[in-house]
Amino acid sequence: MEDLRATPLIIDTDIGGDADDALAVTAAARCSPHLTLLLTGDETGGAHGPGRRARFARHLLDGLGRADVPVVAGASLDDTPYYCVDGLVPDTVPAQDTDVVTAVRTVAAAHPGPLRWVGMGPLTNLARLVEEAPELTPRLRVTQMGGALRYRHPDRAEHNFRLDVDAVHTVFAAMADGRLAPGEFVTSEITFVPDTEVHAAHPLYRTLAAPDAPDWAGLLAAHLDRWFTRFHPASKQHDALALSAALALPFVDSRPLSLVVDAIGRTTSADHGTPVRVSHAARYGAFMAWLHQRLDPDVEPAHPAPPQVRH
Repeated sequence: MEDLRATPLIIDTDIGGDADDALAVTAAARCSPHLTLLLTGDETGGAHGPGRRARFARHLLDGLGRADVPVVAGASLDDTPYYCVDGLVPDTVPAQDTDVVTAVRTVAAAHPGPLRWVGMGPLTNLARLVEEAPELTPRLRVTQMGGALRYRHPDRAEHNFRLDVDAVHTVFAAMADGRLAPGEFVTSEITFVPDTEVHAAHPLYRTLAAPDAPDWAGLLAAHLDRWFTRFHPASKQHDALALSAALALPFVDSRPLSLVVDAIGRTTSADHGTPVRVSHAARYGAFMAWLHQRLDPDVEPAHPAPPQVRH
């Protein structure tokens, strides 16, 4: 099995909705010097034009001392996406680049060998690479939060798959015929559990909301407050759990399985399906302890701060 721990890490996220994306991005920024590129999906527009998620990601990464990580805004998919960080990004944060393919090609040119891809949102950006940059896709090693074998709403697909079903079919077709290596899918039934919830009384929230916490922690606490008020009283840490799998941490157990994707994006196991790896268990206590440590401002980041550069 490949050792990918020292390879570039590309995160593809719909940050700015459920706060779990922002917590996962922060964990990656504070624990991995290999975080190399952040892409956003299901984008949404505002006074600065399309790309509000990307501007929020830029603001967050800058506050974490990770100005070295480029942010690129991907495509918009829905006029009414989950989004609750309006007002949290200063007007001085500019719109970010929108050329996803060129950004990934730039990373690939600078780093020979495999590239880790962590999907935390719809598969739109990944499908675009399959179609527009076929020379790159054999190098991608995909860990995707998404899909479900026993989704809680049997009449529809899991959220990330449901957002762009055509992209899911494009990605699975590429995995089926070898253009893309079989991915690992950290599925909803493993992540959508009470064990991963952060709510207003949770120790992690209290750590981030402490009066003496740094600005980046206060930004995360404000994001969580808005999620609690507008959408749900807790945020389940789907995306940080997928991140931990991509980092080869010992929290998610996955196994080989062949999946079929139906016309509306639901996944089922079938012998004639596409061979991938699918999560089947997780060590939630150890995972949440790790996440809290990575997000605790009193704990130093697990890598030296990189040189600061302008974007």
